[in-house]
Amino acid sequence: MAPRGPPRTRQRACGHDSRATPFNDRSGNQAGVVALGWYYGLWDAVVAGTVAVAVAAVGSVEMHRLGAINRRLPTPAAHKRLLFESSIEIVLGVLAFIALVTYVIAWDGALIARLFGPDPPIPVVYLTLSILWDLTYRIGTSWWSAVVALWRAVYVDLPPTATTSRVRRLDAENVAFSAIQFALVPFLLEEPVLLGAVVGHVLAVAIVCSAAIALS
Repeated sequence: MAPRGPPRTRQRACGHDSRATPFNDRSGNQAGVVALGWYYGLWDAVVAGTVAVAVAAVGSVEMHRLGAINRRLPTPAAHKRLLFESSIEIVLGVLAFIALVTYVIAWDGALIARLFGPDPPIPVVYLTLSILWDLTYRIGTSWWSAVVALWRAVYVDLPPTATTSRVRRLDAENVAFSAIQFALVPFLLEEPVLLGAVVGHVLAVAIVCSAAIALS
C-alpha cells in the first residue's frame, strides 16, 4: 500500500503530545499519595503508591519516545492511522481497568481492606483508582503497539537495512516498555492473580514483538 502523504494524526494515546511533561503531570499524584498516607497513617500504602506513580511516569516518557519514533518511520499512512487514530489502545486499557476493578470488588473483596483497613477512606480509594487507570492504560498501549508492530512486519515493505534495524530496536524497546511493570511485582507476591496478569502481559508483548522482529 503506497503512502498518501502525511496522515492527520490526533495528538493522543500512542501519539503522545510532545508538549506534555509526564513527570510534572504525575507530581500531583505523588503529592496526593504522600499527603493522604500521612493524614490517614497509611505509610505502607505510600511505598506501593510511590512505585506505581513512578512506573506510570516512566511509562509515559517511554510512550512519548515510542510515539515519536513511530511517526518518523517511512511507513504507509495506513500504519500511522492504525497506531495513532484507531483508539484500540484506549479500549484495551479500559478492559484491563474493568477487569482489575472486578477482581478487587468481586474476586477478592478483602484486598482493599488489607491495603487500607476495614473502613478505607474515600479520597484514598479515589486516588488509588486514578493511579491504577494510568497503569492499565500503559498496558493497553503496549499491547496495541505490539499488535501493530506485528501487522507492520507482515504487511509493510520497509526500505533498506537501516530502517529494518530501526524498527527492530523499536519493537525491542516496546518489550522494555512493558517490562517496566515488573517494578510492581514485589507488591503482588500475595496476589497470584494480579501477579500472573502482570507477568502474562509482559510475556505476551515479548512474544508478539519477537515475532515482529523476526519477520522484519
